[in-house]
Amino acid sequence: MSNMKKKKMTPAQQQYDALVNTIEPKRPIFKNCFNAFWVGGTICLIAQIFQWIFINYFNFDEKTSTSPTYILLIFLSALFTGLGIYDHLSQWAGAGSAVPITGFANSIASSSIEHKSEGFVLGVAGNMFRLAGAIIVYGVFSAFIVATIKMIILWLGAM
Repeated sequence: MSNMKKKKMTPAQQQYDALVNTIEPKRPIFKNCFNAFWVGGTICLIAQIFQWIFINYFNFDEKTSTSPTYILLIFLSALFTGLGIYDHLSQWAGAGSAVPITGFANSIASSSIEHKSEGFVLGVAGNMFRLAGAIIVYGVFSAFIVATIKMIILWLGAM
């Protein structure tokens, strides 16, 4: 905690803060980063293998093989979330399992599963994008800003 905040704390609060710092377990930062790195990398490697299979065995090219690869990753992520496997992986791997597209599918599937007791319309469909909705909104807004900047640059270049 910064010194400015400690100066504003009462002596009892400072004593409590010192007690919490002695009791709180230390986090293994290097181990957590390593796990996140290799799990995220493994998920991406699996995606590359799926893409290679689509290219070599189903006669897709590099551009058209990405969509079925994404669909397969999203399906497997939702399936593993429903079976409870992805939650255990996320607990162990941390951000490594949240960064690829599988983490996005996991957030949607877990929200749906959590609210299924409320029914399909109000529970599953109504809460499906609760966590992922902000990601979609800011992604669309960012894409709009980037496209607007690109159009302005192209327009200025044509003049």
